[in-house]
Amino acid sequence: MKLEFNKDTLMNALAIVSRAIPTRTTNPILECILFDASRGQIKLTANDTELGIETTVEGTIVEPGMVALNARLIIEIIRKLEGGEMPVIIQSGENFLTTISCDRAQFNISGRDGEEFSYLPDIEKNNYICLSQFSLKEAVRTTIFAAALNDTNKMMGGEYIEVNGNSVKFVALDGHRIAIRTIEMKETYGNAKVIVPGKTMSEISKIMADDNEKEVLIYFSENHILFEFDDTLVISRLIEGEYFRIEHMLSKDYEIKLRVNRIKFLNSIDRATVLIKESDHKPIIFEIENQGIRLKVKSSTGDMGENLSCEKSGNDLTIAFNPKFFLDALKAIEDETVDLYMTNAKAPCYIRDEQERYIYLILPVNFVV
Repeated sequence: MKLEFNKDTLMNALAIVSRAIPTRTTNPILECILFDASRGQIKLTANDTELGIETTVEGTIVEPGMVALNARLIIEIIRKLEGGEMPVIIQSGENFLTTISCDRAQFNISGRDGEEFSYLPDIEKNNYICLSQFSLKEAVRTTIFAAALNDTNKMMGGEYIEVNGNSVKFVALDGHRIAIRTIEMKETYGNAKVIVPGKTMSEISKIMADDNEKEVLIYFSENHILFEFDDTLVISRLIEGEYFRIEHMLSKDYEIKLRVNRIKFLNSIDRATVLIKESDHKPIIFEIENQGIRLKVKSSTGDMGENLSCEKSGNDLTIAFNPKFFLDALKAIEDETVDLYMTNAKAPCYIRDEQERYIYLILPVNFVV
């Protein structure tokens, strides 16, 4: 096999597929990126058996063939080459000994037989939806932070996707909060309900463009989900099981409604967190009365208070929250003002717009005045 590439083009493709390289594995082939130029195109593939990424890269096939190369090594070598107008040449010979050269620099490394590599599974393309890459990227960005970070509950570590006619809903939760985004689509599709690993959704959002004109096709099968966009395929296993009954967790009943300036609210909470160490787990207290909110924090470092004006209907209330949960939700919203709905000091706070394009549920915490 002998291939020629522009350095920047090759680096971009390597950066995409390397997101499917596992951080730890006992199987050396999973640490590799497959260079496959056996079928008239050059395709790079990485696959950790849970998440697989394949992308087609522009280059010249001087001699067809394929070889698997250690991902960390090949990326580091290509990154340090001069590039420019000089092509990067990758040539694999007997026993898969591979030469990487550019201008006067030459590296010789051991490759592996591409036949050992685990190819991506074939997915039936019957059930699918089409979104702009921008819409999917935004849906993930504004929900995935609410997924649980640990692996003790795979369901909570995933993102729930529900397709219903011409709308698709993205949901993430961790037991203390819920983030929901709903997107209206141009066409009507078949219904689908899947749970996708949080890692897959995070990596997808990093790869895709911030472009409303570029589309992504999402295919659903019994065990896998496939994202197809530009020259790239991303395939992931699904998390098995039935997702939490979100509709039972949400309520439209409320006793208090607040409308606040989002940026001022966000900045006030952000200032308050200066006094909170992560290990302290200190809450931020909202004292809601008249037409204002007093934000209070008391920690081992000191205390702080700030008054914020708002539009209020309903009773007065003193309630406390994890400030990070509020910051995450407010950063995910772009509206100038946000509406908060509350019932009492033990019930969830809802942040939602009138069309319910977004819903953020945040549970309160116990506090001592």
